[in-house]
Amino acid sequence: MTTVLVAGFTGAMGQKAVAMITADPDLELVGVYNPHVTSLQPSDYGLAESVGVYNAFTQITVMADIWLDFSVPTGVYANAKFAIERGMRPVIGTSGLPEDQQVALQAAANARHLGGVIAANFGVTAVLMMKFAREAAAYLDDAEIIEYHHEDKLDAPSGTALNTAKLIYQQQGHDEPRNPQEQDPLGARGGDYHGIKIHAVRLPGFIADEEVIFGGSGETLTIKQSTTDRASFMKGVRLGIDAAMNRQDLVIGLENIL
Repeated sequence: MTTVLVAGFTGAMGQKAVAMITADPDLELVGVYNPHVTSLQPSDYGLAESVGVYNAFTQITVMADIWLDFSVPTGVYANAKFAIERGMRPVIGTSGLPEDQQVALQAAANARHLGGVIAANFGVTAVLMMKFAREAAAYLDDAEIIEYHHEDKLDAPSGTALNTAKLIYQQQGHDEPRNPQEQDPLGARGGDYHGIKIHAVRLPGFIADEEVIFGGSGETLTIKQSTTDRASFMKGVRLGIDAAMNRQDLVIGLENIL
């Protein structure tokens, strides 16, 4: 039995994670954390009485095998650092974590021989899309990324889009913009990651979609992924938990454990 504490349990992803853990006979939910909740009664959230509920004013006393984090970009680093210091294996799905903080958490976990996963996206199709984009980047030099998310997503670009751009850049090994003399006073051409443009859309009706468009002489290639239900992410979360329990190092990117 693997014990799990869920940070950010009241959010959309946190609620899906709690439901998945509760339904899995090999997992046990032992605690939940959200710094802003006022009630510490598990029954108020439909949880078993044995589940510890913690906020910013209470000390987290429960020990879990896994710290599963779906909190917010401003809190995830401190959360994961706290978990690692107490021997809990971090599985982080919160996006917006800067690269230097990811590296710091990786070093801290590795020093303690703790397995863990930091995933820009737990969707298996999204991870496959990133893999395919990296393969295509070996043959097509020019690419742009468009990512579509719900209106409440706090960070832009998404972690998935940024990771996709990184994989393309790593494959190509150059950062020459297509048009260095480009005039764009309104920022209509989107963000720029080493010459790879990223466009972020935030609208109601979307959950998480992304497309990568490659352009070549006389041809284009579009790789697109769509998420229509957050429940689809739980397959990747379960893979992340298994990987964290069976490794002694922290892995950045779900694509590296598939």
